[in-house]
Amino acid sequence: MAVMAVRGVRGAVQAEANTARAILDATKKLLQAMVRENDIKTEDIVSIIFTVTSDLNADFPAHGARELGWLDVPLLCATEIPVPGSLDRVIRVLMLVNTSKTQQEIKHVYLGETARMREDLAKKK
Repeated sequence: MAVMAVRGVRGAVQAEANTARAILDATKKLLQAMVRENDIKTEDIVSIIFTVTSDLNADFPAHGARELGWLDVPLLCATEIPVPGSLDRVIRVLMLVNTSKTQQEIKHVYLGETARMREDLAKKK
């Protein structure tokens, strides 16, 4: 039997605009890619922490997870540190999951322009 551990899966995506629909659509796209790339079942998700850049305030990214039906997953949203020169309209995710994968086997997902934020993780695919 494989040993289960709690592992962190990182991800990021840019919303097209500061609208509720753009935030929710980008969040869902990212979450779906993260679970697909790592063969994650919803019941194995321990919790998810979302951060957004300060220019995104039209809705909570957690609402996107709820729209996917993830009603039993604990979710938390926060604002990212406003570092000068950083990308705008970014939603970041730290998903904690129960898995038998090693840390080296986890595939972090950085969509679009956010791949340049963590080229070391984005290229790990």
